[in-house]
Amino acid sequence: MKKNLLPTALSSLLLCTVLSPLSAAQAQQTGDVVELPLISGWYDGKVVRYVTTDVSDKKAAADMGANYVPRLANAISQQRQPGQAGAVERIYSFVNFKQGGVLPSLPSPTGAASENVNYSPLWQVHKVSWLPGKQPRVLKSEEEVLAAEEAGLVSIEKTNLIVNCPVVFSAEGGTLPNIRIHLANQDPEP
Repeated sequence: MKKNLLPTALSSLLLCTVLSPLSAAQAQQTGDVVELPLISGWYDGKVVRYVTTDVSDKKAAADMGANYVPRLANAISQQRQPGQAGAVERIYSFVNFKQGGVLPSLPSPTGAASENVNYSPLWQVHKVSWLPGKQPRVLKSEEEVLAAEEAGLVSIEKTNLIVNCPVVFSAEGGTLPNIRIHLANQDPEP
């Protein structure tokens, strides 16, 4: 009798595995909607929009209206071998000038067809500050941020703050499938 249970258990496991994607697709078609604050930023000179769901710091989570997830900090504490990709990407967040954050990568295209293996929604915050006496301006790419630092215009401080901020729209990759975006301000620039 035990011999007959093993094939049945394996068949059930295989059936659940095969049907799991179908169940997820069906769940997306319920018509239920969630609204999250949309945040605008920049990638390679183009507008990017993302949502913030989780933050590794309690105060920052409260400020951003996100889940406090202290374990996110573990994403930067793991030792990697040289050349080994990590799960965390950078985001450049401006502290003394109002502008959207700057991302160094994004899904391309947005959604399941993305071929960008360098994109991650887990970001380590790098604070960008315009130095005294320097004229702030909107920086729209990682290259512009790093060039401004090299020119002595800004300082960049790497923090231990990790945020989970999936990209839901980019000018380059389009909109994440099955979502609707409603902009309160129709200005295309953040």
